[in-house]
Amino acid sequence: MDETSIIISGFGGQGTLFAGQVLAYASMDNGLEVTWIPSYGPEMRGGTAHCTVIVSEEAIGSPLVRNPDVVLALNLPSVDKYETLVKEGGVLVANSSLFDREITRQSIKSLLIPVNKIAEEIGLARLGNMIMVGAMLALKPILPLEKVKEALGNHIPERHKKTLPMNFEAMDKGYRFAKDHL
Repeated sequence: MDETSIIISGFGGQGTLFAGQVLAYASMDNGLEVTWIPSYGPEMRGGTAHCTVIVSEEAIGSPLVRNPDVVLALNLPSVDKYETLVKEGGVLVANSSLFDREITRQSIKSLLIPVNKIAEEIGLARLGNMIMVGAMLALKPILPLEKVKEALGNHIPERHKKTLPMNFEAMDKGYRFAKDHL
């Protein structure tokens, strides 16, 4: 595996930073080098939030990314901002529940996924981030899905352990949706 840079972006409260943490922990737990850099607007919930995760087998030279390999865009402003920045041949996964437009760029692999609808089917609206992570792993398998689930189970705060089955289901549904639609 070469170095893979991932930007996860959305509104505050959508779990963008947590999704990045899960990928970072899973990478560390599996002996990979990783950086995780969060960024959010001063308004937090409802404002913009994104994080950059870099995963590599080698030492990482810089945690800064101009043209990411992968973008998980949980809202339209994130799609608008990052669609043109994804590296040629890269991956863009976008939450189509929150906007109604196609991804126009042809030189990347893109997937529109109805994240909110899938989360409602599972029964917990906050699962969008894990649906996106599952979809990403189907398109850019930096780690096996089971290893990421294992890391989530090992690192989720005790008070949230009861949501693990729904989080795992969300990852599975995102993964299956990506496999079925590409």
